Amino acid sequence: MGSASETERWVICPVCHKSNPAGTRFCQHCWGAVIPQDIAVTTEELRELTRRREAYLKRKKRIKLASAVGLPLLAVLAIVYLILYNFTDTIFKPPEEINSNSPPGEWTMFRHDLAHSGSAEPGGPLPQGVLKWVFSTGAPIHSSPAVANGVVYFGSQDYKLYALDAESGAKRWEYKTGSWVESSPTIASGIVYFGSNDGQLYALDARSGEKLWDFKTRYPVRSSAAVANGVVYFGSDDYYLYAVDAKEGVELWRYDTRSPASSSPAVANGIVYTGGGSGFSYALNCLNGQRRLRFKTHYAVFSSPVVSGTTVYFVLDNGFLYAVDGMARTWLQEHEFRPVWAQLWAMLPWIPPPPVQSGFLWSLRLGAGETSSPVLAGDTLYVGCDSKLLAVDLVNHKVRWEFKTGGTVRSTPAVSGSAVFVGSEDGRLYAVDATSGTKLWDFPTGGKITSSPAVANGVVYVGSHDGKLYAIE
Repeated sequence: MGSASETERWVICPVCHKSNPAGTRFCQHCWGAVIPQDIAVTTEELRELTRRREAYLKRKKRIKLASAVGLPLLAVLAIVYLILYNFTDTIFKPPEEINSNSPPGEWTMFRHDLAHSGSAEPGGPLPQGVLKWVFSTGAPIHSSPAVANGVVYFGSQDYKLYALDAESGAKRWEYKTGSWVESSPTIASGIVYFGSNDGQLYALDARSGEKLWDFKTRYPVRSSAAVANGVVYFGSDDYYLYAVDAKEGVELWRYDTRSPASSSPAVANGIVYTGGGSGFSYALNCLNGQRRLRFKTHYAVFSSPVVSGTTVYFVLDNGFLYAVDGMARTWLQEHEFRPVWAQLWAMLPWIPPPPVQSGFLWSLRLGAGETSSPVLAGDTLYVGCDSKLLAVDLVNHKVRWEFKTGGTVRSTPAVSGSAVFVGSEDGRLYAVDATSGTKLWDFPTGGKITSSPAVANGVVYVGSHDGKLYAIE
């Protein structure tokens, strides 16, 4: 028979969890808690319960200690990670080797190369203003031609993309889309990439014109594609800049530019640069679309940027040229905080002035507006503004010379050797000496020129709103 201590029974207070002799109505330890009498335990069971209770309290104490130390540490690590991810290249550094140029004697994309220099390699004959051939589509041509492997590719507002023999102008094939083709084609690895106002980006076999795939957006694709490292970058009027697999046409990522993305992106140093109509220009990591720089311009940036080294040049719709550090990063809430800082500085003399915007290097007023996209050759930038072609010295940040045409210059210039070629809405293609700005020759077409010329093997190709593509040697 057990001892009295072993057979004695106990009840547990539900509040303080201490034991009381069975039959105790009110807890003797926490002064007044009512103890239920339906569950009583023996002394041996009480010891086990007490052991479990002590182990639970120890675990709870360790968890509280770990939470007190670990949660703040995790929060700090998360903040450090976000800072490193969003504002440094420590985690996802852009692959600097992602660049591209057209092969010698070719012009395989809008403005010649991924940096959008618009400048062909020096050497070879210069066009002299003599018509070589002309090809009629029957509808205005805004798309700029591309030249690769002896074939000229361009789009027309007759809904078609054309491939012509560069030597004779004979048609090799045509491909019909669902709307105007204002996007300029890009040729890479035997594939032609171009957009249509039907809202699709097309990939065609460059030899046959057979469709390989298409990628659907919601609105017109007027942006010209940039192809680098197996990825196609282009904008759509649905406000997104897209990165699509070049072989399969599968979306890799997209970025919201908050306005129609008609600016043609440039790719250099592993970074995608593009403009936007929302008053910002953007620099994105080409691998994942992570935003690096959001540069506030206040005015729309529908023209396309040009990149030289790590400096990006672009023009606004109000006629300003900007030079921006392409490797700069926007700091946290910069554009939201700067106005507040500026107001505090204006009211309180002891507040320091806000720093210049991240990435800003310098700016220059070119004219009243209506600019083309800039191109670059050496230390000179060439751009159309109002009815003029301007040459800007990038060393002293001044206009070196200007050449006046008879109409607005929306055509982006092309540089080849010692000459600059540009179209005007007066219907003429002009050849201008790159050093002095004097006219070498001009060639009249039957309509205004907004297409940007391409130069390859001593021939300049340009489209006109008279519905014809001209080859001039």
